[in-house]
Amino acid sequence: MTRRWYVVRTKPNSDKLADTTLRREGLETFSPQVETPIEGNQRKRIPLFPGYLFLNCDVYEQDRPEVSRMPGVLGWVRFGSEVPWVSDEVISELKRRVDAFDRQGGIWEKFESGQVVQVSHGKFEGLATVLESPSSPESRVTVLLDFMGRQVRAEVPWLSLTAAPENNDDVAQGRRRRTRGRGRWINGFGPRASVRAKAQIPVTQTDSGS
Repeated sequence: MTRRWYVVRTKPNSDKLADTTLRREGLETFSPQVETPIEGNQRKRIPLFPGYLFLNCDVYEQDRPEVSRMPGVLGWVRFGSEVPWVSDEVISELKRRVDAFDRQGGIWEKFESGQVVQVSHGKFEGLATVLESPSSPESRVTVLLDFMGRQVRAEVPWLSLTAAPENNDDVAQGRRRRTRGRGRWINGFGPRASVRAKAQIPVTQTDSGS
């Protein structure tokens, strides 16, 4: 029996349910997950490709499971009438990279010295410049910011920082940008956004069929 890795779409917020369902059917799955920091210096694992997982099954369409009938699963990823598959080498490389991410403390944004960031931490709120890059998500970051009309150095938690958008008028003119406050992520920033930016499914070839 010849088997290949295929990509399955899952229902919203149902990656874990879909993975559990497919495994209970005796199928081999791969749902890459990485660590990411959250509030309170805690960590949790989140999907590297939210809404998708990999399924190893028979190459012949008539022998593939009817995944769309299973809880948590929407169906196969298709390109028109073709069902793409992923090589074993790509799956192995993904597993290697997930292990590498975990050894580095998971996926988190490593702000560089000189980078402009948005600070949302207590009395410090506004744009700042990173003076020293953080060594880990648990470390405090030294920044230079405007406070009461003068520039001051401050150490703030990594979780209180988000990258300032490029080519933003607020950045160019040095004005403050409104945030949600209390270290909560602005929509489009934070660890989940970093993960989504990496979520590109590496399809290599396709099989014809529906």
